[in-house]
Amino acid sequence: MIGNAPFFVVGVLFLMGLLGIFMTKNLIKIAIAVSILGSSVNIFLVALGYRTGGTIPVHFLAGEGSTMVMPTPQAMTLTAIVIALATTALLLSLIMLVWRHYGTIDVDEIRRLRG
Repeated sequence: MIGNAPFFVVGVLFLMGLLGIFMTKNLIKIAIAVSILGSSVNIFLVALGYRTGGTIPVHFLAGEGSTMVMPTPQAMTLTAIVIALATTALLLSLIMLVWRHYGTIDVDEIRRLRG
C-alpha cells in the first residue's frame, strides 16, 4: 500500500534542502537546510534496506529460513547520523564565530563587510 511514498518523501526533502542551501542568505537557515538534506539521505538508505515481511538481521533471533532486512543500510545510516551530528555542530560553531567577528549572519552583508 505504501509503495513509493518513502522515495517521494526523500525527493521532497532533498529538494527542500537544496533550495534552502542555494536560495537563503541566513547562515542558520543554511545549516538547517544541510541537516534536512542529510535526513533525506538517511531516509533513502532506510527505504533501500526495507524488505516486506523482514525481521531483525540477527540470525539466532530471526529463526531458520526467515527473510531479514538488509543490515548494511542500517549501519550506514547510523554512521551518517553521527557524521551529520558532528557536521551540524561544526557548522553552528563556525556560524557563532562569524557572528562574533562580523556582527551578522547574512551572507551578503558578510561579503560586503569583507571587502
